[in-house]
Amino acid sequence: MVVATAARTTFGPVATDMNALCDDLAAEHQALDDIVAPLPAPQWDLPTPAPGWAIRDQVGHLAFFDRAAVLAATDESAFRTEADRMMGGGADPSVELGRSVGPPDLLELWRTGRTEMVALFRTLDPGQRLPWYGPAMSAASFATARLMETWAHARDVADALGVDQPATDRLRHVAHIGVRARPFSYMTNGLEVPDGDVRVELVAPSGGEPWTWGDPDAVDRVTGPALDFCLVATQRRHLADTALVVEGPLATEWMGIAQAFAGPPGEGRSAGQFA
Repeated sequence: MVVATAARTTFGPVATDMNALCDDLAAEHQALDDIVAPLPAPQWDLPTPAPGWAIRDQVGHLAFFDRAAVLAATDESAFRTEADRMMGGGADPSVELGRSVGPPDLLELWRTGRTEMVALFRTLDPGQRLPWYGPAMSAASFATARLMETWAHARDVADALGVDQPATDRLRHVAHIGVRARPFSYMTNGLEVPDGDVRVELVAPSGGEPWTWGDPDAVDRVTGPALDFCLVATQRRHLADTALVVEGPLATEWMGIAQAFAGPPGEGRSAGQFA
């Protein structure tokens, strides 16, 4: 899951038009679909870099939470009942879903659920608040979070198969939520959020003007390819295996614990794992 938490910085503009967001979300869904749809059944059981998770677990996870998103937007009481049951412990129902059916049925479950979710999101006001497993989010932040989660799990699948996952400017959504989650990165590690801003300047996959967040005069800075920042923020790559330039103690500390998804501190990836 992904969290969108307010930060003590200023942010570069991102789209709040729900149709534009949903177009990008649907495109991210299709990018992963294009990878997994042709796979023979045995390859759905290939292990991914996420410990203990096969490809089917990655898709099942997305299918489960896309369906949960629809419930959150349509029946808050029912969603909270299901969320309380899930947060009570026990087996991960998203993984159980991926292991309960064969690949063709799992693919169909995911397609049906995500299509319903995107269609529903298009009808919502961007500022409408929706419940989730962490803090409530605006509909725009919710759609952005689903896009980021889809992209991050697609990276795990692509890494498992050794195939390319081309970077697109849809990564701006991922980068934005990664910056916004800076305070959460501290809180989930039991650390106090420090005073002071971090300037983030990223090179878009398509080039053009850099994507920027934070005080332009801040001493602490993170600069480099947007793809690399997104990989670090979602813990899909170790910082040492990227081209990011990190300057200043605040930036260095943050990049060492950066986490844009909800839950306890993630394990991340080891340096050199994908060298």
